[in-house]
Amino acid sequence: MELDKTHITDFESELICEFFSAMQRQGPGSPEMTKKALGFLGFVDNLSQKKIADIGCGTGGQTMILAQNCLADITGIDIFPDFINIFNDNAKKQNLQDRVRGIVGSMDNLPFQKDEFDIIWSEGAIYNIGFERGLTEWRNYLKKEGFIAVTEASWFTVDRPVEIEEYWAYHYPAITTIANNVHTMQKCGFVPFATFTLPENCWIYNYFIPQIPVNESIVKKYSGNKTVERFVEANRYEYEMYKKYKEFFGYVFYIGRKI
Repeated sequence: MELDKTHITDFESELICEFFSAMQRQGPGSPEMTKKALGFLGFVDNLSQKKIADIGCGTGGQTMILAQNCLADITGIDIFPDFINIFNDNAKKQNLQDRVRGIVGSMDNLPFQKDEFDIIWSEGAIYNIGFERGLTEWRNYLKKEGFIAVTEASWFTVDRPVEIEEYWAYHYPAITTIANNVHTMQKCGFVPFATFTLPENCWIYNYFIPQIPVNESIVKKYSGNKTVERFVEANRYEYEMYKKYKEFFGYVFYIGRKI
């Protein structure tokens, strides 16, 4: 679920790290969908001289898939040091450390150079600064005709039930339709290249079901802690909202080329 990383207490930050560090992915997705998105980039077989930035990389679940399927140099960046420690450990375990590295940093102030990257990647993280702002600012770090590939929570339909409208209005009021996001890509200086929705298994089997034992573990560890109880209840409620209204919303991969 969308985590507002800008307005949290130290304990909430530690809780987020502890919870999501226990999971392979910090948001909906799958190796198949990461590879599918990568496959839309026509030069996938010739990426050995290319550079990729994975912004909001988390522990690197999708980053390692990218590295396994192309020979680019990849820099992952995330605001949480614990995630980056796991990221770099994972890179070493897979013998990828020579071309895959994680660094701590905020997407509000990225330490990159203008026109530095061939591809900017971000799965389930651009919401932290907003879709339009992310595209606008991250475009500066892309070479001409470079690609951006991001996933963003989106409405699948124009009309939705009130309950799910209110749920998203509270959690992420900027959510909009696929058509509107494609238009935003064009406005921000990209040629929309491909869009596709993430299937149900990316949510159910790769995100929600892995949460169940982690929820149980932290409730037991922090028995009686109201912050933890609210956090876990929010996770469970998100699962219920998805099961009930999954035909109305989900994550969409947006791929564009800089012009």
